[in-house]
Amino acid sequence: MPEDRHHAVQASGRTPDLPPAPAYGHRSIAEVLTSAAASLGGEGFANTLGFPAASRVCVVLADGLGRNLLKQKSAHTPFLRSVLQAGQGDVPVWLDSAFPSTTAAALSSFGTGLPAGQHGMVGYDVLDPDQDKVVNLLGNWDPGVDPSAWQPFPTVFERIAGQVDVSTVSLSQFDGSPMTRAALRGGRFIPGTTAHARTAAAAEAMAAPGPSLMYFYVNDLDKAGHRYGCRSEQWEHQLEELDATVKRLNSTLPAGTTILLTADHGMLDVAEPQRIDFSTDPALVEGVRHTAGEPRMVHLYLEETPLSDGGAERLLAAWKARFGDRIWAFTRDEAVAGGLFGKDVRPAVEGRIGDVMIAARDAVALYDGRRMRPTAMEVVGQHGSLTKAEREVPLLCFRAEGRNRRRG
Repeated sequence: MPEDRHHAVQASGRTPDLPPAPAYGHRSIAEVLTSAAASLGGEGFANTLGFPAASRVCVVLADGLGRNLLKQKSAHTPFLRSVLQAGQGDVPVWLDSAFPSTTAAALSSFGTGLPAGQHGMVGYDVLDPDQDKVVNLLGNWDPGVDPSAWQPFPTVFERIAGQVDVSTVSLSQFDGSPMTRAALRGGRFIPGTTAHARTAAAAEAMAAPGPSLMYFYVNDLDKAGHRYGCRSEQWEHQLEELDATVKRLNSTLPAGTTILLTADHGMLDVAEPQRIDFSTDPALVEGVRHTAGEPRMVHLYLEETPLSDGGAERLLAAWKARFGDRIWAFTRDEAVAGGLFGKDVRPAVEGRIGDVMIAARDAVALYDGRRMRPTAMEVVGQHGSLTKAEREVPLLCFRAEGRNRRRG
């Protein structure tokens, strides 16, 4: 930690009660693709997660599949349950998501092998200091933000593309999207409208000779969770569909293909009375120039006055007085010192992070009613914070049985 930040944290006199940082470099979402590349013999990669050596790897990423949810809903996943029961040696069965536990940050760590302090995708929407405006980093990119400049590091796909065949199987809407260009660029894009179409396309692509790395994206769980909640029948139905999709991949991909299943983040439900518009309390926005982030991980950017005038401390005190132990409240310096964004944060990234940050600790969602869209408070399933439900994701590793073989 730079000396000036160390002194700033010490001078605050506070010791934030924060959970440990994600296990970057050891057991996080950032190690999945890099370890998969290493298992294929890719040069310049470390097999941190201990995947078996392979000539083909298919990484299935199920958006929104938390570790706890998979355990609790195992009755809906007979195939995945059988995989877990079979064991996977020394490969860990769960990982940490990135911080924040949201798609923009986590998929960027997945795609680059880096924590958010390096790749710079530090939230759902964040401040662009160059424009002094809040910009979205997922589905509604600002025209003034170049994805390849915002996230300048080569992706795992770009780094290994000359060594193995690289492909992405996903919905056509993500082909060339700004988020894809920022975090998942490289290789061939194979679109498919339905899950059946995508599994068929995956099997055809993987049947080609030579080593290959495939990224297979599934977003239906996340969509159902946001709309209906992760305890809903609709979410359970999509979990069953995921189980069926992975089972089809097991039977149709070339025998011996390593199949990995993981997720970018988990999720929990927030009841309607706990979806709170914090902007109606003047003390919670006093001295705040911009708000950003997401309802469970709020970024607050202060006016131009220096932090040394006590503005940050007054704001932290106001939030703690209102919400108490229902939240974690901390400064940017404290987040960086705690390693939440990784060991180092690039100078270009620091200004994108809120001066003050509010992370939900229990089932509450916090909105700025002055800037939210009309349907925002209808979202049931939420994520972004540091709770186990949001940050712990599963990791399943097994070899495909192939078209002509079945589990006994």
